[in-house]
Amino acid sequence: MFILDNSLIPRKSTDFRSIEQFIEKIGATNANVIIFGEIDMGMDQVAREIYEHSSPTQKPIIVIEAGGAAYIGKHDPSSDRSVTYNRMKGYFANADGGTIILKNLELLTFDKQSVLLHILETEHPNVRIICTADPHLLQMVTDKEFRANLFYLLRESDIKILPLREVPEDIAGLADFFLTHHAKNNDEPKKRLDASALKVLKIHQCPGNIRELKNVIIFAAYHATGDTISDTDITINESSPAPDNSLKLKDPDKDRDRIIEAYRRGGSWTAAAKLLGISERALLEQRKKHGINKKGQVES
Repeated sequence: MFILDNSLIPRKSTDFRSIEQFIEKIGATNANVIIFGEIDMGMDQVAREIYEHSSPTQKPIIVIEAGGAAYIGKHDPSSDRSVTYNRMKGYFANADGGTIILKNLELLTFDKQSVLLHILETEHPNVRIICTADPHLLQMVTDKEFRANLFYLLRESDIKILPLREVPEDIAGLADFFLTHHAKNNDEPKKRLDASALKVLKIHQCPGNIRELKNVIIFAAYHATGDTISDTDITINESSPAPDNSLKLKDPDKDRDRIIEAYRRGGSWTAAAKLLGISERALLEQRKKHGINKKGQVES
């Protein structure tokens, strides 16, 4: 099985194409960036791509996991500074003139936030910081669990990567990418997904995003008997976290938009009903109530 590397996987959605264009624009600046996205949506690859497009590409790059920041840096016992300060300061010294990629920013503890803020505000290091973060970070700032002044220092610009369930048009291209690599790594003919397999994948909420999709595709490729993968070859693990509930009908003022979005994602009213968690008959009644025709459009 192949491992996802630091390269961006080609994707066809309008949303991701706009991200690729923005990478080129922001890469040419020295602005700090926060990349928001759910787990395994390619945030690390986007961060690396920004670095590759930046002017100091020949300068140092250091990648830090926020949950372990200050635990793996060096400390000078003779210093009157704290261990955390000395270790975090060491990152900036080693990355002088270059870039620090700080992964999973939401995991940075409050004391480390304070140290990082002090370094940025008082010492003005010649280092660009590219962060990745779960969207929950925004709520942490609101709840004062993450320092707002540090957040705005790091978020001079931002990128939002939509979860896979919101860009189902990317699934076919990603699947083809994984199947191509699987065939190459195993020296065998490339397999393909038929329409029934794609339908199953587009309906699935895929909380594990691209990595989960890769695992499902590779498992199917190993076990499909022919050169075509159908819905019967697709195995969806039952031990996934609770699916996204953003499309559940719970607010009359927003239900019409949720119905249209479910149809867009699923590609059919049968799939839309599943995404919404209601029967097809109930969905038909909701469509009539909100004036939504068979094409997913609001009738005037």
